[in-house]
Amino acid sequence: MKIPVETPSHQYEVVIGNRNLTEAVATIDDKINKADKLIVLTDEHVWAAHKQTFTDVFPYDFTVHVMPAGEACKTFENYYAVQTFLLEQKATRKTMIFAFGGGAVGDLTGYVAATFMRGVPFVQIPTTILAHDSAVGGKTAINHPLGKNMIGAFYQPEAVLYDIRFLETLPKREVRSGMAETVKHALISNKQWLEQLLQHTVYDFKQQELEQQLENGIRVKADIVKRDEEEHSVRKFLNFGHTYGHAIEAASGFGKVAHGEAVMIGIVYALLLGENHSKLTHEFTKEVFAFALRSAYPFEAVHEFSFDELLTYMMKDKKVEYGELQFVLLNEVGEPFVQKISVEEARQTDARLRALLQEVEK
Repeated sequence: MKIPVETPSHQYEVVIGNRNLTEAVATIDDKINKADKLIVLTDEHVWAAHKQTFTDVFPYDFTVHVMPAGEACKTFENYYAVQTFLLEQKATRKTMIFAFGGGAVGDLTGYVAATFMRGVPFVQIPTTILAHDSAVGGKTAINHPLGKNMIGAFYQPEAVLYDIRFLETLPKREVRSGMAETVKHALISNKQWLEQLLQHTVYDFKQQELEQQLENGIRVKADIVKRDEEEHSVRKFLNFGHTYGHAIEAASGFGKVAHGEAVMIGIVYALLLGENHSKLTHEFTKEVFAFALRSAYPFEAVHEFSFDELLTYMMKDKKVEYGELQFVLLNEVGEPFVQKISVEEARQTDARLRALLQEVEK
């Protein structure tokens, strides 16, 4: 399956399949043959789990650099270490870099590629469900202790090669994290698809069904990125659930609550907030909340912080303008919009979320 991603700066394809990596790499042979060397960036967990498979099916010689796993991959220190490695390897502007891993590896690799010698080609080879979202669209970044993804660039890959065989070893936490973005894509695009998802838990989709869910999500993202590559307008809709979610993730210390787990908490918060501004009802919010609870999302993380602690992080959100919070909300499923929200309304909604949690914890 090939899904085109067309942006003003670059056109490429997402190639998705099962046990298809050799064939997927062949789709960019012409680009690889122009490279003077191939460097694979991965992390210690991914390489431990998939070294043999990757080496067996990747049809070219390559040099590998193994990085710390998780959000530790996206630090200044690791970014600097990778740049040093590339210089030691005598990499040039003709060198092609492959990101073999999850969202953190992809984000870091993309930013390295965007900035090494002012830009070298890179390819995403995702190994997580979450990366069906993060690998597509050209957002690259590293973290700062004061905020997530605060240092980065828009820089599109040469291709995204998605072999879902690598998803078979994912722990439940990573399944939860990745499927939250799939639920987000359904919420902002398609009521029928969302209704189908809500009848299950996030763990119910295997192989062909999972591939279909990921394809649906990638097509939603590709369509939005085509219309707005650098987040001036409709691309902001992809941040549904992220403003409050990023605050939970950052306050927890990056990696303690997985990105998608935090986004699902943020989705429920955004639905509660949207009840004041849209046609969606509290019953609908509770339906999504019940799905999230069945899927074991860690809502207890909310209790670890006061609203004022979370507000500190929300005010660093990239949608904040002139000191005013802006949230992506839904008028109805498939109808996202951006709404300015006062701190007081955000505070009241936080209190409503905590009350909702207390109801189910009794």
